[in-house]
Amino acid sequence: MWWIWIIIALVVICAAATIGIYLFTFHYPKKNHTDDFHYTDSPLAQPYKEQVHALIREFQKRPFERVETTSFDGLKLSGRYYETSEVAPVFICFHGYKSTAFKDFCAMGQYLLDHGCNVLLCDQRSHGESDGRVISFGINERHDVESWCSFAERRFGPVPYYLMGVSMGAATVLLSADLDLPKTLRGILADCPYASPRDIIVTVAGTMHIPAWTLVFALIGAKLFGNFSLIKISAVDTVSRSKVPVIII
Repeated sequence: MWWIWIIIALVVICAAATIGIYLFTFHYPKKNHTDDFHYTDSPLAQPYKEQVHALIREFQKRPFERVETTSFDGLKLSGRYYETSEVAPVFICFHGYKSTAFKDFCAMGQYLLDHGCNVLLCDQRSHGESDGRVISFGINERHDVESWCSFAERRFGPVPYYLMGVSMGAATVLLSADLDLPKTLRGILADCPYASPRDIIVTVAGTMHIPAWTLVFALIGAKLFGNFSLIKISAVDTVSRSKVPVIII
């Protein structure tokens, strides 16, 4: 009978690991993601903290229009639209993992506005004012790019469009490169993307000294609880089918 208890213990441990990794990695309660001024503890970033906060405060003073669209799976997606001219190019911007649009675009967003462009800052699903509790590292988010592009075409017409993303947002726009995007899309700009959701999870786990084989629990949790697969998509493939220039920083 002892072997039965061993099997039960192993099943319980695996189930606990799957649930724990899923909650830590993919589940993101709303109460945790609205602070534009939350700043990384990284020593490399500390010299820029005050400058970043000053840029955020400056950006928050600019007038904008709150806009919304609906995702392919029925979530409300929220964004802020900043306009300089009705006929100016529109940059559709996507922030990073557990970050905010103000934080990630506090400098570039204002630079674009100051140079005559329009800017649409999108709250990624499960962030900011957008609905959702699950972050899929670009797998579902790439279809949100498509939703925002459809919204932009309806609202702004055939002006030039550019997609821009930072970190997970950069991977998101790259993963969307082979979807049905506007015919007037002129380019995709990706600042610090990763090649695939699976690869970045393995890489980050390594920096946290977590064995790579624990990825199996992330794969199972994503499929069971998040209803998405981490192994079916890579930006290497989607970018190869892009019809517009791609800049990777």
